[in-house]
Amino acid sequence: MSDTPGVTITGASGRMGQMLIGQVSANDRVRLVGAIERPGHAWVGQDVGIAMGGTALGVIVTDDPLEAIAPAQAVIDFTAPEATLEFAALCAQARAVHVIGTTGMTDDQIAALEPAARHAVIVRAGNMSLGVNLLTQLTKRVAAALDDDFDIEIIEAHHNQKVDAPSGTALMLGEAAAEGRGVVLADVSDRGRDGITGARKRGDIGFAAIRGGDIVGEHDVLFASAGERIILRHLATDRAVFARGAIKAALWGQGKSPGAYDMLDVLGLND
Repeated sequence: MSDTPGVTITGASGRMGQMLIGQVSANDRVRLVGAIERPGHAWVGQDVGIAMGGTALGVIVTDDPLEAIAPAQAVIDFTAPEATLEFAALCAQARAVHVIGTTGMTDDQIAALEPAARHAVIVRAGNMSLGVNLLTQLTKRVAAALDDDFDIEIIEAHHNQKVDAPSGTALMLGEAAAEGRGVVLADVSDRGRDGITGARKRGDIGFAAIRGGDIVGEHDVLFASAGERIILRHLATDRAVFARGAIKAALWGQGKSPGAYDMLDVLGLND
């Protein structure tokens, strides 16, 4: 068996699925061993390279997650919360590193990952890019340095097919700002203003979501006070940055003790 970690990609036909397959195939530190799609999908039974409109990659798309995960040392998963929970249980059985880029997970769904994390490495993050994780740390530190005279607003923009809002990255930034302020995000989160809302509540962390076209991902953290504003910004123009970060996480997780980690652990940025 090769010493190069085998990687299975879930949601193979999706935007991120195809990007991940391309990036894994081009990376000599990992090898593609599995591709998963939902039952009834047109890609099932085809070589994933052919299904993507390219050359054969020697991996057949399957609708059987167990079949695809069994030979893998890592599974990279940008799908939906319910599917992610199913994959987590199978990764735990296979002792495969589970890299989760799925967004829109509830607190209960995140908590439901804990049993799997007792048996395998789980790396879950709202965003896999190096730049965004640096932005998260900056947000925490700026929030800690400024008092409630500075209002905090998080503005995010994504393509018109994104199904959840605020984005996982926006929530990650909100958590960082709340941690910096020493508060719980759920207690100060302000979303979806519409109509006569009254004045902004001091200390709230506001969120605004923009959806349009093919925007890959844009995030601003605005600190606004009387007479001055500080804006921390990250713009992603290519989904490859997320795929490369996910591959980095899959490699980092090899040989680590079971547990729940995030990209700050992978990048050595945790305090």
